[in-house]
Amino acid sequence: MKVAGLNFSSSTCAVGKTDLHICRLMSMGLLRYASEILLGTGSYKRRCRMDTAFCLSNPFFSTYAPIKTLLNSVQVPFFSLQAVHDTLGESLFQKINHVIENKEFILNKDVAAFEEEYAAFSQTKFCVGTGNGLDALKICLKCLNIGEGDEVIVPAHTYIASVLAVLEAGATPILVEPDKSTYNLDVGAVEKAITPQTKAIMAVHLYGQPCNMDAIEKLAKKYTIYIVEDNAQAQGAGFNGRPTGSIGHINATSFYPTKNLGAMGDAGAITTNDSALAEKARLLRNVGCSAKYHHEVIGYNSRLDTLQAAILSCKLPYLNEWNAERKKAAGRYMENLKYCRTITLPGLATGAQHVYHLFVIRHAKRDALQQHLLQNGIQTLIHYPIPNHMQQALKKTGYKKGDFPVTEEISATCLSLPLFIGITAEQIDYVCEKIISFENSLSV
Repeated sequence: MKVAGLNFSSSTCAVGKTDLHICRLMSMGLLRYASEILLGTGSYKRRCRMDTAFCLSNPFFSTYAPIKTLLNSVQVPFFSLQAVHDTLGESLFQKINHVIENKEFILNKDVAAFEEEYAAFSQTKFCVGTGNGLDALKICLKCLNIGEGDEVIVPAHTYIASVLAVLEAGATPILVEPDKSTYNLDVGAVEKAITPQTKAIMAVHLYGQPCNMDAIEKLAKKYTIYIVEDNAQAQGAGFNGRPTGSIGHINATSFYPTKNLGAMGDAGAITTNDSALAEKARLLRNVGCSAKYHHEVIGYNSRLDTLQAAILSCKLPYLNEWNAERKKAAGRYMENLKYCRTITLPGLATGAQHVYHLFVIRHAKRDALQQHLLQNGIQTLIHYPIPNHMQQALKKTGYKKGDFPVTEEISATCLSLPLFIGITAEQIDYVCEKIISFENSLSV
C-alpha cells in the first residue's frame, strides 16, 4: 500500500488490522480520524492501542509530519471519551446490536424505556425524547403557547441555542447579565427585566452549575410567569437537593456527545411533571401526530433516535459516578490554583450541587495563556468567545456592543480547562503547573 507518498508493507509497520485501517484513512486524507484512533481519543475505541514510542521510531509515522507533531504535542486533550468507552465495554456494542437486530428505529420501546429511566433520574413524572437540545427548547416554549408579542428572559452569557429557541418561537429574547462569579442568571437583573409581556424565564444552568432556582421560583410566582430550565450542561446537578430539570414547568436538555450524559450523535429530551405539557410535547416532536397520518397540530420532526436512546440507556447508570469524578477533578484544579493571583476561579453558589460540565477560569491575558498552554501540549477551549448580543445572526434583536459589559468581560477572559472522564491527577497537575509558570513569567 502506498500512503502519503510512502510505500507501506507489513514489514514496515505491522501491528494489526486497526493500524492498517489508520493507514487507509490517512491515504484518503482523513487525518483527523486516523489521529483520533491513533491516540485513542475522539469517538473511536481501540482494541489494540498503538504505542506512541513505536510510532515515533517507525519510519512510516516518524516521517509523516502531521502525525509526528500530533504525537509530540498533545499531552492533555481537552476532551476524550476513551475512559467512558472502556467502562462500557461490550455492553455498548450489545445495545447497538440489539437495535440493529430488532429493526425498529423510530419511537420504539427502547425510546420509551430510556424516557422512563431519564424521568426517574430527573425525579420527574415525564420525559419526552427529541432530536436535539435546541428542538427540545423550542418545543418547551411552544407547549407554553409562547409566541409573537411575548418576552422570554434569557441570560446574555449562554450558548446561542438558548436565544435561537426564543426567536424561532416568534417571541422576543430579553437578555440579562450573569452573576460574575457563577456565570449564571443574576436574579436581581432578572426582576428588573420583567415587564407585562414577560411570559417565561429561561434558567440556563451554565457549565454544570444550577441557577438560584429558589429565588427564580419566587419571582415566577410573584409575577405569574413560567420557568423553562435549559439543563443541557447540568444533567445530575441539583439546587438545595432538587434535581435540575425537575424544577421548571417544562425543561429541556441536550445529549450532544460532549455532555455529561452524551449520545453518539445529536439527541435531546424534555422533562416535566405536567401531563398535559408532556402530551403536547409528544405531539409536537412527532410532526403533530397522535396516530399515524392524523395530525392535530403543526409540529416538528424531532424524535429521539432509537439507536441514541439505547446508547443513553447504557450510559445513564454511570452518570452519578462520572459526575462525582468531575467534581473530584474540579476540586484538584481549585486546590492547585487557589494561590494564583491572576486567575479567577469559578464560584460556587450556596445550595448548588455543581457537576462541572466545564471548568472555566478567567484571566486578563486569556489569549496568551491559551497559547502558552497549547505550546505545552494542553488543549483548551473558550465558552464563548463572541457574546450573543454581538453575533451577526442576532443583529435583529437590536442589541449592540457595550450593552452587556459583564458578559463581554467574561467572553474576553474565560478559558475552559481540560476536564473529562478519565483525566488523571498527573494531567491536572501538569496543566496547573503550566498555568502557574505562565503567571510567574508575567512578574519577571
